[in-house]
Amino acid sequence: MTSPLERTSPLERSLVLVKPDAVRRGLLGEIISRFERKGLVIEAMELRTMDAALADEHYADHVEKAFYPPLKEFMTSGPLAALVLSGDQVIEVVRAMIGSTDGRKAAAGTIRGDLSLSNRENLVHASDSPESAARELSLWFPKL
Repeated sequence: MTSPLERTSPLERSLVLVKPDAVRRGLLGEIISRFERKGLVIEAMELRTMDAALADEHYADHVEKAFYPPLKEFMTSGPLAALVLSGDQVIEVVRAMIGSTDGRKAAAGTIRGDLSLSNRENLVHASDSPESAARELSLWFPKL
């Protein structure tokens, strides 16, 4: 018989970036509290401004795409909060909580659905797979 304290699936980690628009609008506490109320654990958190080199590394798959220059300008425009969240299936859970990329189309009850009206300035980035989480976490929190 399994103890209630034993996990049925492995603990995961995800990188979450609370983007400059959310910080400017004073939504950092609201967004973080949603993750905490869900039962996710903040293992690390840092307020910082993304520089151009980190933007290019973080968005390496998009650097050559037409939408990248304005995205890079936005992401480097001011402070953001970088978080390491952990929990059971945290990647899937966080992606469901933040909603679809376009805040105008995101479902009510999601972070973007409730708080965003933009496709680019959409408040939050979250890792989309265990592989991207590992890559992104090594860029943002190399000592973890």
